[in-house]
Amino acid sequence: MSKVITIKGRAVPVIGDDIDTDRIIPARYLKEITFSRMGDYPFYDERFNADGSKKDHPFNKPEYQGASILLGNVNFGCGSSREHAPQSLVRWGIKALVAESYAEIFAGNCVMLGTPAVVATKSDVAALQALAKEKPTTEFSVDLEKMEVRAGELVIKITMPPSRRNALIEGTWDSTALLMANAGLVKVVAGKVNHPSSK
Repeated sequence: MSKVITIKGRAVPVIGDDIDTDRIIPARYLKEITFSRMGDYPFYDERFNADGSKKDHPFNKPEYQGASILLGNVNFGCGSSREHAPQSLVRWGIKALVAESYAEIFAGNCVMLGTPAVVATKSDVAALQALAKEKPTTEFSVDLEKMEVRAGELVIKITMPPSRRNALIEGTWDSTALLMANAGLVKVVAGKVNHPSSK
């Protein structure tokens, strides 16, 4: 697994509190049996009218195409705990999120995809969002070693749970890959466990 230490790229501001997972990925797309097309769907109902014409949304704007850092506000990713929400953002191109706060399960699901969801203060997030709106070509850098975001002249302190930060920095964020890489050890431990069904 790859270590996630520094993420660099342009940022897209998605402004608003309590942006829930149903807004991020509408429920009708959950029936797809793979995540392969999820990158087509983030914020779909907020981006497109029923006739397919585009609405005014940051994910539709030319200046934010190719952005890799999402700037959110309070309680981003609240609602149902669907993994499809971070999958859709990651497959669209998002590699890190900076917000005032997140729904706990959403933030955990992001880390399971190698995507840090870091927290900054309200005023700092507002400053980052303003910069991304005024100068969308600015390069942002999310540094998990220094725990800061740099953009233009801004240097913003960020936080995230130490266990998640360590998993990203050490490259142990993908628990499925970790289990598969240690399948032999898993079998040894499983053989030592007393299962009620085996009695």
